[in-house]
Amino acid sequence: MNPELRRLGAELTSVIDDVAAAFGGPADRTVDGELDCDPIRPGHLLCWQYGVRLEDAASPEDRLASLVPALRRDGWEPQDRSTTRERITRFSRDGADFTVHVTRAGHAVAIIGSTRPIPA
Repeated sequence: MNPELRRLGAELTSVIDDVAAAFGGPADRTVDGELDCDPIRPGHLLCWQYGVRLEDAASPEDRLASLVPALRRDGWEPQDRSTTRERITRFSRDGADFTVHVTRAGHAVAIIGSTRPIPA
């Protein structure tokens, strides 16, 4: 694997795992791997995608709101993308992004993100 992609993937994984830990409970990994992210010229750009899911987080909407200031201090820019069915906040930094989805009807949380694309 490309050393830069490995470094970026490890950084993204660490951030997402830290965010997941703030919601408590065990997180189940949903995706973890290299992704071809150039639909026009497959095989030219790669990114790392990582995601987790928590089934029963305590007070997930409050916990998400409490995470925003610290992530912002770390350079992650939040963007509210919420709908009537779920609270969604997307965080972006240096071409990488991850999104936190919190169901409004329950306590499930999904977090998924990807690194910036790099040449293959």
